[in-house]
Amino acid sequence: MQDRSRAILNAIIREFIETAEPVGSKAIVLSYHFSISSATIRSEMAALEEHGYLYQPHTSAGRIPTDVGYRMYVDTLEEPEISRAEKLAEKKLSEAMLSHRTNKAREKLYDCVAILAQATDSACFATLPDNPRTYFLGFSNVLKKPEFSHDLMRASEVIEVLEETDHLVKILRSLDITEDPRIFIGKENIIPQIQSCSLIVGRYKVENFEGFMGILGPTRMQYPYNTALLKKVLALLK
Repeated sequence: MQDRSRAILNAIIREFIETAEPVGSKAIVLSYHFSISSATIRSEMAALEEHGYLYQPHTSAGRIPTDVGYRMYVDTLEEPEISRAEKLAEKKLSEAMLSHRTNKAREKLYDCVAILAQATDSACFATLPDNPRTYFLGFSNVLKKPEFSHDLMRASEVIEVLEETDHLVKILRSLDITEDPRIFIGKENIIPQIQSCSLIVGRYKVENFEGFMGILGPTRMQYPYNTALLKKVLALLK
């Protein structure tokens, strides 16, 4: 096959791979900038069809590659195109793997926060991987406590902090928090709005991501139990 015919065949195949539509001569001229006329391309396409590399599904339609055409395309791939394909494959694979790991990490964190919220009867949270947001469960657990159900202003302040997740994440990052949970009691909290609460927080590691997981509740919370529970859940994520 002549170089020009092969170039036109390859262009048709690439265009069809992208669009899944029969390819006409105008599309080839516009997209691949051949320095020949549409009439010449149509003549080449007719010859390619005659030799079994293309076929025309309808009289007025463009051409579609045959299996023979794909075979010619695959067997004559040149090094620059193979190199580009390898780089693209590597990039897409890295992106897919990162997305998969991120989703797996999120699923594990969602499950752990749900377990904590149920077992502690408090508000529990985790910062999400690759994201400044924080995932919370158990708002209602805190709001049902007498300290907050009888003081709506105090309750609204706590909710406001939980909703301002960017600020909360920045605060947590500024603290010296390790996998061994730290306890902040009442006025020890550096966020004024939650100084009516206690916060137990530790750093997690999951799927090559790091973040924070914690428990927020009234200062009369069960400190030994909640701390032990958070430790065990953090261990489950490793």
